[in-house]
Amino acid sequence: MTRVGLDPLAWLDDVATARRSAGLRRSLRTRPPVGAELDLASNDYLGLSQHPRVLDGGVAALRTWGAGATGSRLVTGNTELHESFERDLADFVGAESALVFSSGYTANLGAVVALSGPGTLLVSDALTHASLVDACRLSRARVVVTPHGDVAAVAAALAGRAEERAVVITDSVFSADGDLAPLTALHEACRRHGALMIVDEAHGLGVRGAGGRGLLHEVGLAGAPDVVMTTTLSKALGSQGGVVLGPAAVREHLIDAARPFIFDTGLAPAAVGAAHAALGVLIDEPWRAARVLEHAAALAEICDVAETPTSAVVSVILGDPEVAFAAAAACLDSGVRVGCFRPPSVPAGTSRLRLTARASLTDDEMAVARRVLTDVLAAR
Repeated sequence: MTRVGLDPLAWLDDVATARRSAGLRRSLRTRPPVGAELDLASNDYLGLSQHPRVLDGGVAALRTWGAGATGSRLVTGNTELHESFERDLADFVGAESALVFSSGYTANLGAVVALSGPGTLLVSDALTHASLVDACRLSRARVVVTPHGDVAAVAAALAGRAEERAVVITDSVFSADGDLAPLTALHEACRRHGALMIVDEAHGLGVRGAGGRGLLHEVGLAGAPDVVMTTTLSKALGSQGGVVLGPAAVREHLIDAARPFIFDTGLAPAAVGAAHAALGVLIDEPWRAARVLEHAAALAEICDVAETPTSAVVSVILGDPEVAFAAAAACLDSGVRVGCFRPPSVPAGTSRLRLTARASLTDDEMAVARRVLTDVLAAR
């Protein structure tokens, strides 16, 4: 049947209307270079995105290597700076090797897809990051999604598989609630059933472990031959980009097989230089990791959150998406920027304010946070 004059995008109006009625319509908000409000929404956990050493590192790399990587790392996009940073980051977290990607998202896509494929079982926690969910979808492997933190369900999926190979996927620190994955128990299940474990340390690096080396390092799994770590440079290290860390054989395989590495332009030198400088600050100032958790505990107390945070994330569940959105707007009107997580970022009925602690918060800033958050939450 010929459909003359049919608008192929007319359905978008209906979708937008449904989202608006459910309180789930999103919009972009610009921010100035230096915000007047107190920022409790960003993932700049260590407060390094504006640190002088980090800025200098980015500027020096820009002047030395230029504005862009100029090509895939397999063509012209690989520099001494990329490889030096990879060596230093791997040494810091206790991994044998590292490979930098253009983002944390592409690092997860590259690692999961290249290390799985047809004939593989992927077992993924129900609350893993969207990049890991998308990686599973692209992998062409059989995927089993297990209830959040349910080690027994993971073990059962591994035990009942017909596939020769299996990979268990989890965040180390989950981004919405800030809770920790049971890495030790998951690894024991992987060992019993011959499975690889891929752990996304995006929210663990810089916050958990000795001096911010991550949760894998904290639980004694750094450098394990059957563990691959992914992370982003856009949170604790205040820059941009992603990394896969693990055995040298994994790095070599990803260079050969990871499509987001092969076909994407290499990470811009300025981002690498900034991240490298941020790593240097973290090494020189290991107190920053502990300070994040101290400030997270104080924010939880202010918001009457019962459980002491185990990461930089403090989640204040309000339930209704419109209530959460209004509370976030009220905070911003009073000078405090907080995150607002609504479905599909979180399950229905759990819309929330998502606060993030920073190592660099001052006593005066914490006093402002206490005044504003107390007033806004008392009015809900």
